[in-house]
Amino acid sequence: MTAVIEARGLRKHYHATPALEDVSFTVGAGRIVGLIGPNGAGKTTALKAILGLTHFQGELRVLGLDPRSRRDELMREVSFIADVAVLPRWLRVGQALDLVEGVHTRFNRARAMEFLRRTDIRMRSRVRELSKGMVTQLHLALTLAIDARLLVLDEPTLGLDLLYRRQFYDTLVNDYFDKERTILVTTHQVEEIENLLTDVIFIDHGRVVLDSPVETLAERYLQLTVTPENTLGARALQPFYEREVFGRVVMIFEGRTSAELAPLGEVRAPSIADLFVAKMESGPRGDRKEAA
Repeated sequence: MTAVIEARGLRKHYHATPALEDVSFTVGAGRIVGLIGPNGAGKTTALKAILGLTHFQGELRVLGLDPRSRRDELMREVSFIADVAVLPRWLRVGQALDLVEGVHTRFNRARAMEFLRRTDIRMRSRVRELSKGMVTQLHLALTLAIDARLLVLDEPTLGLDLLYRRQFYDTLVNDYFDKERTILVTTHQVEEIENLLTDVIFIDHGRVVLDSPVETLAERYLQLTVTPENTLGARALQPFYEREVFGRVVMIFEGRTSAELAPLGEVRAPSIADLFVAKMESGPRGDRKEAA
């Protein structure tokens, strides 16, 4: 696997508060990776390190470059959509295309225009006249028109309604992604993107708690909906997470087999969203919540 991002022992503190603590992971080429964590988990700090926007300790290579010393070279190969609009509100849509075309040699104006023709956005409109969804569509049009090897998305659909969110991800996968490009995305709407992801990285309190290809999760984790008479027997197999749903007990196990669990109830692979909740609530965050 060709590495697009290689992080080893990343550390970042804001005064006495740790944002990243010994974070290590690898992102391969042609992958769609979800960097998933609660608020304050370290997601945005990790993205800032990757983009060369913050100082950090440890080793980091993005497309073979150190973002601390070679950011200018790196940003010729990387595109970024933040969780907040960064376009000046007085700017007209046509001027935004002129601006990007003037500063980025790999911007394809015709491709951006093609995307915008499928929206209600007009070239003479100013950014302040667009809805939040339209501004996100404009960002996406500008980004998709850049021939970048790595696309970094930080909560790209934050605040958008379901229709705009669905359109955003459909466009991203159908019109942009290919095996030569890599996408790294953070989001709180895990359920909406889990079918798109090839890999997941869960991060909590600045530490990676899970780093795995999606295709291997079902081999490692199983979810059991226990029949009432088998609750004690299931607990004896040491699930790392347990909750009650409509009067039935649901447990998630690591390292157990279907053959072990099937006599105790209904077995299936947990969704990425369910696994994320289980990891967060069974780790340090859940321990502190329980102690309170």
